[in-house]
Amino acid sequence: MSDLENKDLQQPTDYTAENIQVLEGLEAVRKRPAMYIGDVSERGLHHLVYEVVDNSIDEALAGHCDHIWVTIHKDNSISVLDNGRGIPTDYHEKEKRSALEVVLTVLHAGGKFDKDSYKVSGGLHGVGVSCVNALSAKLRAEVFRNGIHYIQEFEYGKPVYSVKEAGKTDYRGTLIWFKPDNSIFTTLEYKFTTLSTRLKELAFLNKGITLEIVDEREEKENGTFLKDIYYSEEGLKDFINYLDGGREKIMEYPIYMEGEKDNVPVEIVMQYNTSFTENIHSYVNNINTIEGGTHLAGFRRALTRTLKKYADESKMLEKLEKQKIEISGDDFREGLTAIISVKVAEPQFEGQTKTKLGNNEVMGIVDQMVGEMLRNYLEENPKDAKEIVNKVILAATARHAARKARELVQRKNVFGGGGLPGKLWDCSSKKSEECELYLVEGDSAGGTAKQGRDSKFQAILPLRGKILNVEKAMPHKIFESEEIKNIFTALGVSIGTEEDSKALNLEKLRYGKVIIMTDADVDGSHIATLILTFFFRHLKELIEFGHVYIATPPLYLIKKGKQERYVWSDKERETVTAEFTNDGANTGGLHVQRYKGLGEMNETQLWETTMNPETRTLRQVTIDNLTEADRVFAMLMGDEVPPRREFIEKNAHYAKIDI
Repeated sequence: MSDLENKDLQQPTDYTAENIQVLEGLEAVRKRPAMYIGDVSERGLHHLVYEVVDNSIDEALAGHCDHIWVTIHKDNSISVLDNGRGIPTDYHEKEKRSALEVVLTVLHAGGKFDKDSYKVSGGLHGVGVSCVNALSAKLRAEVFRNGIHYIQEFEYGKPVYSVKEAGKTDYRGTLIWFKPDNSIFTTLEYKFTTLSTRLKELAFLNKGITLEIVDEREEKENGTFLKDIYYSEEGLKDFINYLDGGREKIMEYPIYMEGEKDNVPVEIVMQYNTSFTENIHSYVNNINTIEGGTHLAGFRRALTRTLKKYADESKMLEKLEKQKIEISGDDFREGLTAIISVKVAEPQFEGQTKTKLGNNEVMGIVDQMVGEMLRNYLEENPKDAKEIVNKVILAATARHAARKARELVQRKNVFGGGGLPGKLWDCSSKKSEECELYLVEGDSAGGTAKQGRDSKFQAILPLRGKILNVEKAMPHKIFESEEIKNIFTALGVSIGTEEDSKALNLEKLRYGKVIIMTDADVDGSHIATLILTFFFRHLKELIEFGHVYIATPPLYLIKKGKQERYVWSDKERETVTAEFTNDGANTGGLHVQRYKGLGEMNETQLWETTMNPETRTLRQVTIDNLTEADRVFAMLMGDEVPPRREFIEKNAHYAKIDI
């Protein structure tokens, strides 16, 4: 806490108990926590931290905070400290208690509802910190304000005592410490990488603010703890360079635009690269609107209109017209990475999860601003403008070829039920919700899986070798790949509609679970990553709706005498080895077998360890942070080697990549 020494003690006079408005009570949060934080598993657990940090970010957006510290303590409790104004502690006339207690115990209570206190705000419509309190076994709030250190503690959302003075202080800000309630959450272990990634994102979105995270569970040899510090001077410019680190750019500098219209600040950065994917990330008040909304619609509309007008006037589209290839909106966005960040005083989100902006006025604001600034940029930078239009022409040509290839795949799907791949060993059940498709590395392991499976609900599709790296392949090459065609055909899904050439139709999905099963070695990991890249880029909805899993075959079989045990990690091997060695009842020597491939197991062993629903462990593939997942896939599977080498060196001590 020494970081806060010598902070300015002068308190603004525009943030007091009068600014705290109360809308309703807090009763429902503990009864239905998922309604407020999404779920009660790992994602919801981490969401608690985001809600507290959002309060500090709101202080920063209001111009009163420039440093935020997050600490994961050894017992998996969390503390968040900022150098803002400090939550008001004076008496709240309407509630007959301190403003601090109101903020922490009443849903929809906070200064963010008062326009004089906060111009814009993130968080969950003011439920944030009170939700965290309600879902914590213990919470302590410390406020450093007007030279006085205040403190109040809570248990299960209820105050243990009223706010009290704990002495004098030279600090200014708020410290919230909390320990999540183990009777509500299914997991209590925080992931440093998950929290660190979100803080990094916030640093890019809010230039000039320092965010630090310390993990006291990870102590280094020199006595220090695992720690990350994030600060961005250039904001979104730094962000796009970070996201596109694994891609080859076709322009030297990104296009940057910033402005404000009708009290809506808009900040946008964009650049084109040689990839064949569209990567547009949109934010409202620091919230990643993964379903887009009116701000994204305004950007797309202006981009298409402005680029199309420039391309027409420059006569560069004549070659497409001769080939009778019509240009589409998708063509202007292929190979485009863009970040759109808007700040809206009263955002209207569709759904409780805040994934789609609904404010109609924002569409026109973004449209007008992008149109004006992009038009000026194209006129002032003719070299870049030509490169962009050539990229659009390439995209249109490739899309035309891909459509023909895709139609061939889907024609094979539609006509005659005999269109399934010849190498697919299908299951007998026709109920998609109970059926499973195993994508297995190699014909040999596929044969073993076929012999060991339950043929009623488990289907096997062996994949020969390493499938196409879709990150670097032109679109039509993807649909010409035999292995990828087999996956599409086996799944029964169709991709591409008249309205949206990238839309995925899941209505005819034949399997509720798609399970990637590869060897537990480097080649197996590479094949699994190639398959995941394909799913992320072309079948993302399968991941988002929870259909994609990774099988976890054992690494070792340990035998001694008549006892044997399968183990899945080196640490577990050490434990079992010690157990067998110290057990005098076991006779005979210790034998440890390392499984390098699925083919080293017979069908019975593969069933018992990896395929039997009663005993297997499946890892569901989820996307915790869409922006970071996009960056990691581009970096791992793209052309740029240095960022990939740096990533591997930094993450080599992790046994797996969290996606």
